[in-house]
Amino acid sequence: MWKGTKTRKSKSPVQFAWTGNLTSHQQKAADELAQSIAQNRNHLLEAVCGAGKTEILFAAIYELLKIGKRVCVATPRTDVVLELYPRFQQVFQKITIHALYGGAENNAEFAQLVLATTHQLYRFENAFDVMIVDEADAFPYTYDEALQRAVMKAKKADAPIAFVTATPSNKLLLQQRKENWGYSFIARRFHGYPLPVPRFQSLWNYEKAFQKNKIPLKLKAWFEQRLRQNEPFLIFFPTIELMEQATPVFQKIESTIESVHSEDPNRKEKVLQLRNEHRKGLLTTTILERGITIKNVQVAVVGAENPVFTSSALIQISGRVGRNVQYPTGDIVFFHHGITIEMDRARNKILEMNRYE
Repeated sequence: MWKGTKTRKSKSPVQFAWTGNLTSHQQKAADELAQSIAQNRNHLLEAVCGAGKTEILFAAIYELLKIGKRVCVATPRTDVVLELYPRFQQVFQKITIHALYGGAENNAEFAQLVLATTHQLYRFENAFDVMIVDEADAFPYTYDEALQRAVMKAKKADAPIAFVTATPSNKLLLQQRKENWGYSFIARRFHGYPLPVPRFQSLWNYEKAFQKNKIPLKLKAWFEQRLRQNEPFLIFFPTIELMEQATPVFQKIESTIESVHSEDPNRKEKVLQLRNEHRKGLLTTTILERGITIKNVQVAVVGAENPVFTSSALIQISGRVGRNVQYPTGDIVFFHHGITIEMDRARNKILEMNRYE
């Protein structure tokens, strides 16, 4: 167990190397967050996928690091830690930053800024002056009270928590109102373009097609169009079993295609290869529904009617598309064997966000 230490000044002043500018919406949220933290008050930041939530956190974290506070950014997903770590290293220089997730190397050196999966917080007690929970609605944190207790134990007793998410649960929204936390809301992406709206496309008997080592025709047409247009893509599957059945069928057409899931030890490398354009696309489970940004990525969901694809999961999956200012639009298609309430909810929520100015 790593006990909390007294707040320490860094050996050398932290260097803040972010040169971007916040939009007016981002700046308002950043100011509100800073105000809540200064008041030791919990805060909920609700912002659509691609609103630039990480950039909003930079300013608040910098102010805390400058005065020697110790900060933890916790998230339920390893992929989010892997995505954030190089960005934080680039922005916050001359301080020690740790990235903690299953399989990461242990480092005994004191870190003023810690990025960790919520599971890693069992290692800490009374350690952090401020706790930030990113993707606060994600599985397993939102369903696991032990993980929620770990967050409370890892922070100092009076330390505020900032919850950050595009899809807050009703429980989180209710708690925010009931306990009078600070609240910020951003309905616009940082580049000002609307959220890509998913389109629904029927794909009957898709499981039987894969069993016969065939790609269903509509999905094949979509996939081949991505190859022709040289667009990276993600295809989400409801189960590992179906995805692994499908993988060799796709590889016959394009050999660089691979699949990833939560137990895949090479997941980090495969995502990096897609980002660096060494792979054309990835087949994935919901493990990549959040915390991943790929320039110009196009997205399809196979079996969108499956219960694993909740409305929040579908919103997050849709949020992978159009995140880059050079490629602010893109295709998101829900291939289905019957439209569900969750699919409708996801599309309606995205349309609702797009109506905000």
